Amino acid sequence: MSTWFIVLCVFSSVGFSLENPNIPVIAKYFGTKGRYEEVNPYLIRDILAVNRSSLQPPSPQCREIHLTAIIRHGTRYPTSKNVKKMEKLYKLVQSSARGKDRWLHEILTQWTMWYTEDMDGRLVQKGVEDLKHLAVRLSKLFPTIISEEKLRGGLIKFITSSKHRCVNSTLSFKAGLTEMWAITDVEFQHAVNDALMRFFDKCTKFVQEVDNNPSALTEMDKFTQGPEMVRVQQKIADRLNVSYHLITYDMVEAAFYLCAYEFAIKTENSPWCRLFDEIDGQVMEYALDLKQFWKRGYGYDINSKSSCILFHDVFSRLDKAVNEHHSGQAVNEAVTVQVGHAETLLPLLTLLGFFKDSETLTSTNYASQRERSFRTSRMLPYAANLVLVLFDCGGRDIRLQPLVNEQPVVFPGLADQQESMPLYEDIKRQYAELLNGCDYETVCELFKPAEP
Repeated sequence: MSTWFIVLCVFSSVGFSLENPNIPVIAKYFGTKGRYEEVNPYLIRDILAVNRSSLQPPSPQCREIHLTAIIRHGTRYPTSKNVKKMEKLYKLVQSSARGKDRWLHEILTQWTMWYTEDMDGRLVQKGVEDLKHLAVRLSKLFPTIISEEKLRGGLIKFITSSKHRCVNSTLSFKAGLTEMWAITDVEFQHAVNDALMRFFDKCTKFVQEVDNNPSALTEMDKFTQGPEMVRVQQKIADRLNVSYHLITYDMVEAAFYLCAYEFAIKTENSPWCRLFDEIDGQVMEYALDLKQFWKRGYGYDINSKSSCILFHDVFSRLDKAVNEHHSGQAVNEAVTVQVGHAETLLPLLTLLGFFKDSETLTSTNYASQRERSFRTSRMLPYAANLVLVLFDCGGRDIRLQPLVNEQPVVFPGLADQQESMPLYEDIKRQYAELLNGCDYETVCELFKPAEP
């Protein structure tokens, strides 16, 4: 066994990254509780860095004519439900944990339970910065369309979910632009639209068959009771020197979230992170991915179909921009910024076919899914975003570039095309079945048996 391998094993078991001891070794496995910087690590060095060379239009004359951005809110406090779980774990550790490790001594004597139920998912200061910085980076990536002139001209529209974390994220995105351009003489309005940004609340079939149906998460439940998770529970019990029966899956999840929130909110490698090694982090990520897969992703057809209303709204905006451009008019809505939730973004990404694996995620195929595409840590960190940019490349050559978390991606089914930026008409053909159907009212309606 090589010395370097031993060093790697030691560092992976002591709770911090080889590259940066301030970053927990499990930081890249936090799922929807992860930092945006773990997805794009170059931002750790420069939070405003962009890579315009990653955009490769087929011709130098290609120019942006419209941009739609669907964005998850920024970093937030835990919900009251998770705070209760954290409090329970904290009390258990205070009353029962025994050991001489320094990190445990720190939890017992220095760390205090500062999360309160009234925080309940509110945006934190880091979340404000997430959206401000994203606004600046998108304006640097697409300077001709996200511009002061277009903002002042009313050509940039803002839509948000009614949840406070989304409204405050929208205000933060706007502040990123106005502060960059030193605009102080005018305020820019936003519209609250839960029909678009919280469609999952309104879709009766989804609510009854998936969201409020405990059996919908059977695969996750099986995995959390399976051998991989039992081993994680035992390792945590050993580290705390408590009986195995005291460490349930809920306790493990609470510890994982404590590590995640301390890092996301305060950029601290908390002593709670020392309860996990990298393998534990991978197991936890898979459990959380199973939850998202079956509750919001490819697990059930209604999960993605519930986003039909947002899908049609996006394409109607794109169509309108193309039609206005072709008719020689100025595009009336040059930029649309829509702020919602992970639950807004994931069904839409699923409906569009992104991050789909050949195998379904189940409780029994953890080992074979190590290289899966469906990984929420990569897809859905705080401030996750899907950006669609229309380009005019001359004549009637209109193309559409999708980006996920500021990285260009390829539309499923169009990967064989030479250009990274396909023709808009080809994309519409690819999604013709959805564009001609996928009626929100119909897909969300519960089947009612005929009267006898």
